[in-house]
Amino acid sequence: MDIRLAPMEGVTDAVCRRVHHRLFGGVTRYYIPFITPSIHRVFTTRDLRAIDPKQNEGVPVIPQLLTRDPELFLWAAQELQQLGYDEVNLNIGCPSGTVTGKGRGAGMLRDPDALRAFLDAIFAASPLPISVKTRIGFESPDEWPALLDLFRQYPVRELTIHPRTRSEFYKGGVHMDCFDAAAGCGLPLVFNGNLFTREDCEALQARHPGVPMMIGRGLLANPALARELHSGAPLTRSELHAWHDALLEGYSREYPASTVHSRMREHMKYLSGCFENPDKALKAIRKSNLHTYPAAAAQLLELPLAARPGYRTETFSE
Repeated sequence: MDIRLAPMEGVTDAVCRRVHHRLFGGVTRYYIPFITPSIHRVFTTRDLRAIDPKQNEGVPVIPQLLTRDPELFLWAAQELQQLGYDEVNLNIGCPSGTVTGKGRGAGMLRDPDALRAFLDAIFAASPLPISVKTRIGFESPDEWPALLDLFRQYPVRELTIHPRTRSEFYKGGVHMDCFDAAAGCGLPLVFNGNLFTREDCEALQARHPGVPMMIGRGLLANPALARELHSGAPLTRSELHAWHDALLEGYSREYPASTVHSRMREHMKYLSGCFENPDKALKAIRKSNLHTYPAAAAQLLELPLAARPGYRTETFSE
């Protein structure tokens, strides 16, 4: 199976990518969370760290750009090419209000004419092949047929489809009929959305054999998921400890203590789905400070393992 790690801002950073690739593998491509080129045509320190080839050495990565300005996209693509990248991914799927309010991400789906002009410009001059990550519309799935027809007019290297609208964010189920409708459109497709367990992935493969899968929350909740899909080897307690400790060590080398604490709490929130009855321990992690975090994390890591590790929707409903 062709499995990719989805870009998730503040979570799937270079430390996470390197540690996952080393400890678990099974992922063919890791997407760098979106970079937003500035009008000054410089990358921020954070973005430079994210795309630095030394930070991603040995890890198959693809950078993602978030912009509605074709000139900025082309400038950034040129810079990425000079760094050695051979593909750039365009984000027109992010549903965040701070993103869509500026007409970026899924906000670009609101104005098909402007989107067409943007795509005309970047595909005419990009120094790198362009893949696209999209949703099926801004307000309604009824927007999807016209959007799909638009994408078909360009040499999109791959079209990753998250079958929800922007207004749905990550709530409810996905519109499988919209992905079904895209099959046979002539573009290489990748599926993204609600792939939380081995069973979810196998059901998708039964419906669309061989389709690549971009997984975010499911791989953070069970970092061995890709390996399980390839070889069946399940996650072990020692691996959970190794994952936690390697992340903590990696973050501690690169970030101030407050950032380390914040990122580890976020990872443990996802990882809670690997354990039975994790709510009490997770609450202790959520309320922890820099000094009490180690004990709170140990409390979670020593709980009995869940029979079916995976993403816990209720954990993120707060």
